[in-house]
Amino acid sequence: MQFYRTVQYDHPKGGMTCSLKDAWARVPDAMDLRERELSKERIRQLLHQRNAVIVAHYYVDGALQDLARETGGCVGDSLEMARFGATHAASTLVVAGVRFMGETAKILSPGKRVLMPDLDATCSLDLGCPAEEFSRFCDAHPDRTVVVYANTSAAVKARADWVVTSSVGQQIVAWLHARGEKILWAPDRHLGEHIRQQTGADMLLWQGSCVVHDEFKADELAALAVQHPQAAILVHPESPASVTAQAHVVGSTTQLIAAAGELDTDTFIVATDLGILHAMRASHPHKRFLAAPTAGQGATCKSCAMCPWMAMNTLAGVEQALRREHAGIEIDTDTASAARRPIERMLAFAAQGRQRVRTSGEFADDAALFAHFGPA
Repeated sequence: MQFYRTVQYDHPKGGMTCSLKDAWARVPDAMDLRERELSKERIRQLLHQRNAVIVAHYYVDGALQDLARETGGCVGDSLEMARFGATHAASTLVVAGVRFMGETAKILSPGKRVLMPDLDATCSLDLGCPAEEFSRFCDAHPDRTVVVYANTSAAVKARADWVVTSSVGQQIVAWLHARGEKILWAPDRHLGEHIRQQTGADMLLWQGSCVVHDEFKADELAALAVQHPQAAILVHPESPASVTAQAHVVGSTTQLIAAAGELDTDTFIVATDLGILHAMRASHPHKRFLAAPTAGQGATCKSCAMCPWMAMNTLAGVEQALRREHAGIEIDTDTASAARRPIERMLAFAAQGRQRVRTSGEFADDAALFAHFGPA
């Protein structure tokens, strides 16, 4: 029997004021340890038979992250996943994440079959930025350069001048600002506001939010920091400004993982999806990672720091997708072509930035470059 939970998310009206809408997320069935191991072995065989590889996000179940690495796949942020898939020899990609990640993988690998454990796994930022409404918003502000976050549908990306990730968005907006361009930003208002504060750019913000990061509570974070005065606070920029203001590091998933290894402390308070703790603890087993609080005044626990749609990715879903090859991503040619252009523009910008600073000595090695500029 399937069980579902209701999740409320921000749905801006005309991009500006927010109303709440309901979406649903499938609650995955529990699997005991023996069945998990048997499923992993069956998946290994199917990956070989299908010439397939798993590309997984840091927010999915740790067992899926481990299996992706063990079988020659990738664990990363959304763009790293897509870039890995595009350069890998596999003819089939199994994207363990949410739907926009599968779409991005298909855009950059149009000749490959892109499967997902559950095509209904979505994202509140994607849901809260429908392509038709967003296009009308853009049409109402034709003087602005359209910059959209990667957490959007292929159709929204197709309407953009630039697609950005949280690792390189600030650098791109700063560059556009220096050129005198005004920005129309979508969909996450907290990330957009953080970038606006850092760059001083003229930015019109679509008022969407992530159900995970929007829940972090500033007062409770401050209280937890008092209890752990030596802890470094790591915060994803999709979090409210009152939370990012307390951070020692504000950055993307990749940048936060890198910071856990670079900072000279053994305790961290982490404000992003709890799935990231699996990678942090695996890389730094002697360090302590505490989850930033979502409880407190105004708490609703829409996610409790665990994306309900990321949780829809399961070993059983991967196995079923590979066995039946039914959960494939398809994007019409015109949309895919239009969406690819702003993605490639971002990749070119990041590559140029990496090349420019590689000779300056600003970053110690390629790992530091990657953490700052994102994938090559």
